[in-house]
Amino acid sequence: MRFSMLEWRSKRMPSSTKKVRVRATRNRTIEVSASEEKELRQKLTYARSIKGGDIEKNGIICGNAFEALPRLAPVSFDLLFADPPYNLAKTFGKERFGSLSTGQYEKWLDSWLRLCVPLLKPTASVYICGDWRSGSAVERAGSRYFKLRNRITWEREKGRGAKANWKNTAEDIWYFTVSDGFTFNLDAVKQRRKVVAPYRENGRAKDWNEEGGFRDTHPSNIWTDISVPFWSMPENTDHPTQKPEKLLAKIILASTNAGHTILDPFAGSGTTAVAAKKLGRDFVAIESDEQYCLLAQKRLEFADADRSIQGFSGGVFWERNSGR
Repeated sequence: MRFSMLEWRSKRMPSSTKKVRVRATRNRTIEVSASEEKELRQKLTYARSIKGGDIEKNGIICGNAFEALPRLAPVSFDLLFADPPYNLAKTFGKERFGSLSTGQYEKWLDSWLRLCVPLLKPTASVYICGDWRSGSAVERAGSRYFKLRNRITWEREKGRGAKANWKNTAEDIWYFTVSDGFTFNLDAVKQRRKVVAPYRENGRAKDWNEEGGFRDTHPSNIWTDISVPFWSMPENTDHPTQKPEKLLAKIILASTNAGHTILDPFAGSGTTAVAAKKLGRDFVAIESDEQYCLLAQKRLEFADADRSIQGFSGGVFWERNSGR
C-alpha cells in the first residue's frame, strides 16, 4: 500500500483510460483485465466498512491504513511486515510521493507505526523495509516501540548503473521484536549452498552432504540469493517496488508458526499475502490503491492452484542460480 498522510508530500495522479499492453509470448507478468475487475472487486474488503475489529482474515483491505488500522482487533498479530514508501520521489499507481527531511520522514513513520503497536502480540516480530536514505529514521522510529535485533541487507540486483556514483543494488530490512519472548525458527530458514572447499574428518564428509555436494548453512543478515521478479517469472507484476515471494517466505518461516497471523499495512501487489497463503499462515493486508488491491486478489487466487515459491523447494532455500 502506498498512501500520503501528514507531512508526506503527494499529488493525486489524474485517472486515465487503461491501455491494453501487448506482451511478448514468454512474458508472464500478471495483469488485471477490465473484464476481471468487477468480480475481483467484490472480494475486497473496504476499510470504511470495517466495524469494531470485525474482519475476516486472509483478505485484502482496500483503503487508507490510517483508517483501517484503528478498526482492527488489538493483540491479534504475530508478525508485522511493513514496506512503506522510501524517502524518495516515486510514483505508485495514482499517487506520487516526494522526499522529506530525515526528521519529517521519521515523524511520518511514527504516525502509522504507533497505530500498529496495540495490534501486536507480546511475542510478535516486526520487519520494516528501507534503503540507505531512510535507514536512520527507520531505526529510531522502530526502536521507540520495539527491541532492535538486527538489520538485514538484501541484494537487489536489478537497476540501472550510475555514471558518477556506486550503483544501488541493496535494500535493508530492520528486524525488531516486541519483547524478549519471540519466535525464530532457525532450521526453517537455513540456506543450501554448494560446497566449494569440502572438509573431511577421518575420511568422511563433515557438515556437508557428500552425495549432493551441498551444505545447509545458518542464515545471515546478508541475503544474496534473492531474485527480484522480472518478466518471465510467474509472480511478476508492474508494481514498481514489488518484493519477491522468496524474501517474504524467509521472514514468515523464521518468525511465525503455522496458524499465526501477519499484518501488512503497505500491501502493494500482495506479495506478503500470497507468501502467507502458500505457507499456511493467516494474514490481513491493507492497500490504498484499488488497482493494486485487484492485482493482489488475483495473485491470491493463483496461489490456490500453485503453492510454489521460486528458490524455495523441498523445505529448503537454495542459493541463487542453483536451478531450484
